[in-house]
Amino acid sequence: MKIVATLGPATSDLERVDALFRAGADVFRLNFSHGAQEDHARNVEHIRRVEKKLGRPIAILADMQGPKLRVGRFAAGHVVLQWGRPFRLDLSPQPGDGSRVQLPHPEIMAAASVGYSLLLDDGRIQLEVVRQTPEYLETRVTVGGRLSDRKGVNLPGAILPIPALTVKDRSDLAFALDCGVDYIGLSFVQRPEDVAEARELVGGRALLMSKIEKPQALEKLDEIFQLSDAVMVARGDLGVELPPEDVPLIQKRVIRAAHRWGKPVVVATQMMESMTESPSPTRAEASDVATAVFDGADAVMLSAETATGKYPIETVRMMDRILSRTERDEDLRATRASMRPTPEKSSADAISVAARQVAETIEASVIVAFTTSGVTALRIARQRPDCVILGLTPSMETARRLALPWGVHPLVCEGTFTMTETVAMATQLSSRAGIARRGDEIVVVAGVPFGKSGGTNSLRVARVGAVSRD
Repeated sequence: MKIVATLGPATSDLERVDALFRAGADVFRLNFSHGAQEDHARNVEHIRRVEKKLGRPIAILADMQGPKLRVGRFAAGHVVLQWGRPFRLDLSPQPGDGSRVQLPHPEIMAAASVGYSLLLDDGRIQLEVVRQTPEYLETRVTVGGRLSDRKGVNLPGAILPIPALTVKDRSDLAFALDCGVDYIGLSFVQRPEDVAEARELVGGRALLMSKIEKPQALEKLDEIFQLSDAVMVARGDLGVELPPEDVPLIQKRVIRAAHRWGKPVVVATQMMESMTESPSPTRAEASDVATAVFDGADAVMLSAETATGKYPIETVRMMDRILSRTERDEDLRATRASMRPTPEKSSADAISVAARQVAETIEASVIVAFTTSGVTALRIARQRPDCVILGLTPSMETARRLALPWGVHPLVCEGTFTMTETVAMATQLSSRAGIARRGDEIVVVAGVPFGKSGGTNSLRVARVGAVSRD
């Protein structure tokens, strides 16, 4: 399984990026909710320098902020709301106090009705609407507490007529694409139309990862998957708008859908949260990471743990240890077998299934997938074989994108023109990468004619150190 690490103030220098990658990170996330574009550009430069130094493709995920709804500012920086007291949310830009604050989102005024509950600051504050007008909402505090500047607002169950990409997002998106990122994270997806709009703007320059963090997205999950290249189970906002007991079940549901569609899925939010302050995780956090493995996720993500935490390198190293130990568990093999989706009626899917079966039968050390677009490696990863998948491609762009899917070790190689050349290169590179030893049998999957995307139709068994003949 892969690890996505978020860069931030605690990991914004070249040495820390290098250390995170060596500790086990496969993908670096740039969180455009924080930091200036110049900060992200510098991080991209650091990542590419590490990539060149170590000769390993690294994926970059540019995570857009999205239409995060927030209250305005308070004159004193914060207030303490008391249970049962009135509190007004209005459009006035004046600093707030204990009786009111700005809510600069008229669409919320239109969507909320009397009796509706608003959740502030990740659900820590709850307000009930007692009067609704186009200019303000009169509410009653049902769960009080400290509320400070710019805290988020959630409206459980409401579909708001707002785009998934704000003006800021569009600027950040263009900037990220110019920087050459590999994945774009689309936040607060509500409808398939949100993904379609983003896909048109991206124009194939990066892959699109839809973040499932709104309950409304679950109603159109298959349509969203169809338009996405990858998905993320973003449990933060999802856990605010839904009962906590529903979130684990939704995680499993989204991962099952990802397997069905053959697309990578990331599990995110609070996986090792205690390690922002502590050098070791809680046992519950270790179990959470292991559960993501058993659920069948492709990757797990660290947010504040590596962006602002005190122990970013130790956190990645610990997560890598938990993943490695879990993936050696005997019960996991049976679990993976039970989750394999029904193969599609295509030669490419048939070859991918056959590659996994042959590899298991001969106990191959690696399945080598020659791929131009990355689809061949993705199909094999969907089968969750017991061995490593070596994704060989002549495209650096494809190699970077393959840093995210489960089990794929991507490498850039020269193009080949015959099966003999392909098998020879597969044995040499798998040995050089330390994945196979002399005498090991490997499974080689490719498409003939070579260089044509989407034509996976050939399978060969070879022995490392032996001479291949057509």
